[in-house]
Amino acid sequence: MEVLELARWQFGITTVYHFLMVPLTIGLSILVAGMQTAWVRTGNERYLKMTKFWGKLLLVNFAMGVVTGIVQEFQFGMNWSAYSRFVGDVFGAPLAMEGLVAFFVESTFLGLWIFGWDRLPKRVHLACAWAFSLATVASAYFILAANSWMQHPVGVEFVDGRPTMNSIWAVLTNNTALAAIPHTIAGTFSVAAAFLVGIAGWRLARRRGEDEHREVWRSSLRLGAWVGVVAFAGLVISGDAQGKLMFEQQPMKMAAAEALCHTEQPASFSVLAVGDVADAQCEDVKTFTVPALLSFLAHNDFTTEVKGIEDLVGEYQAAYGTNYPDDPALGELAGQPIDYVPNLPVTYWGFRIMIGFGALSAGIGVLALWLTRRGRIPGSKWFPRMVLGGIATPFIANSAGWIFTEMGRQPFVVVPNPTGVDGVWMFTAQAVSRVSAGEVWTSLIALTTIYAALGVVEVFLLRKYVRGGIEGVMPPKKPQGDDDADQGSGDDALAFAY
Repeated sequence: MEVLELARWQFGITTVYHFLMVPLTIGLSILVAGMQTAWVRTGNERYLKMTKFWGKLLLVNFAMGVVTGIVQEFQFGMNWSAYSRFVGDVFGAPLAMEGLVAFFVESTFLGLWIFGWDRLPKRVHLACAWAFSLATVASAYFILAANSWMQHPVGVEFVDGRPTMNSIWAVLTNNTALAAIPHTIAGTFSVAAAFLVGIAGWRLARRRGEDEHREVWRSSLRLGAWVGVVAFAGLVISGDAQGKLMFEQQPMKMAAAEALCHTEQPASFSVLAVGDVADAQCEDVKTFTVPALLSFLAHNDFTTEVKGIEDLVGEYQAAYGTNYPDDPALGELAGQPIDYVPNLPVTYWGFRIMIGFGALSAGIGVLALWLTRRGRIPGSKWFPRMVLGGIATPFIANSAGWIFTEMGRQPFVVVPNPTGVDGVWMFTAQAVSRVSAGEVWTSLIALTTIYAALGVVEVFLLRKYVRGGIEGVMPPKKPQGDDDADQGSGDDALAFAY
C-alpha cells in the first residue's frame, strides 16, 4: 500500500474511534447537568441518584475521549505535514481556541464538579456542571469551524502559494460551520439518549418489580426516549440545511450521495439501489426513487436541475486539471489522471446508513415511550435486548455521516470554494508527509492496537459501573444518630470521582 492510502486509513481509524467518545461526552454532559438542575430545584433524591450514576459513566467516557483525542492533532505533523504547512495559518487558530477551551475550561470545571460535592454550595457546584457541559459544546464548535473551512474555505487571501487568514470572524461564522454545529449537537443528543434508554431499560427489565431504584431507571429511560425523538427531528431539519449548502458548495458530493451519474431535471431521490453503484456510468444500476425529491432537497423546489457525475467530472477537469503535477512527492500518482469521483459505494450507502440508523434509534425511543406509558414496566424478554442493541444505532449513524462527509470530498483535502479565492484548494495526494510506508505501517499498527486495548478497558469499566447500579455511586446509608450522617463527605466525593 502507498503512503497516502496508509495515512488515510490511519487517520480514518483513529478519528472514527475518537468520535465514538465525543458525542456521548457532549450529549451526556448536558443531560447530567439537567438532572442535577432538577435535583437542586426540587430536592428530589431521585434526580441526585440519576446525576451520580450517569455522571460516573460520563467521567469514564470523557477520560477515554481525552486520551484518544490527543493523537488527532499529532497526526497533522506525523503524516500530513505538507497539509499543515499549506493551511497552518488558518487551521491553527480554531484548533488553538479548541485547545484552550478543552484543556482549561473543561478540565477546570470538571475538576471542580468532581471534587466539589459537599465542598461547594449547591448552586455553585451546579454552575460548574453547566460550565463544563457548555465548554464541550464550544470545543466542538471550534473543531467544526476548522473542519468546515476545509469543506468551504472562507476568510482568506492567497499569498505566496498559501492561504493567509484575513478574517477570523469569517472562519468562525462560515455558513458551513453554522449548519454543521446544530446537526452535530443533535447527533450528540441522539447518542446520549440511546445510551440512557439502553442502560436504564436493561436495568428496569432485569429487576422488574423488586428494584428500590425503579423510578430512577424509569425516569432515565423516558428522559432518554424523549430526547432521542426530539434530537432526530433536529437532525432532519439541520440535515436539510446542510444538503442545500452541499448542493451549492460541493455538487460532486451530492451527486455521489445519490450515485447520480447523469444530470436530471427534476432530479429524483434514490431510496435504494440494486447493482454496482461503483460504476460511474450507472449501466447496471437500478434505483427505486421518489420523483423530484432530490430537487427539493437541493433547492426547495421540485424543478431544480441537479448535475450528475459525468458532467461534473468535465467541469472539475476544466477548472483544476486532468492530471496530477509531475512531482516525485506524489509517488505513483505523479503525472497520473485525477479521479474526481469519490468512492461511490461508501458515499451512497454511507448516506443511507446514516439516515436509516438515525431513524431506527428514534423509532426505538418512540416504542420505549409507548411501552412505559402510565407507569408500565415492560416485561417481555425482547425489550432489554432491543434497547441494549439500540445503543449502537446512533453511534453507527454518526460514524457513517462523518465517513460520508470526509470521503465525499475526495480527491480534495481542502475543497475549492466555487465563489472563493482562486488557488485555495489542495488535493489529498499533495497533503501527505514524505515518510516511508514502513513508518506509517508501524504507527498504524501501534495505534490500532493501543486503541483496541483502550476500548476493552472502557467497555469493562462501563459494564462494571452499570452492573453496580445506584448502590455503586451513592454513599452508604449511615445509622441514625451518627454525627457524620449528613449527606456526602469528602471521601464520598473521591469515591464518586474514581
